[in-house]
Amino acid sequence: MAKEYAKAFYKSKKWQRCRASYIAERKLIDGGMCEHCKKRLGSDVDHVEEITEASITDPNVTLNPENLQLLCKVCHNRKTRQGQPGYVFDEAGRPISL
Repeated sequence: MAKEYAKAFYKSKKWQRCRASYIAERKLIDGGMCEHCKKRLGSDVDHVEEITEASITDPNVTLNPENLQLLCKVCHNRKTRQGQPGYVFDEAGRPISL
């Protein structure tokens, strides 16, 4: 779930176009596989350098394709929930321990 300060950004047309363009590029490169595990199709475009309240208006962070990676749900959940207790679910709905 996006942090409050980032919600408007993720709904913006600029982000939607950037995200779609990145996914299309990855599909041409390797069929759209997860850039981390390379086992499952990617579904989440993730920022390598996380967006912060200070960087949310910096297109070199938010819209830079060199700062993006296409991850599957499993890898994205592991990255974004690192250090948080609990479980996430894979694309089949099975719980995965973090």
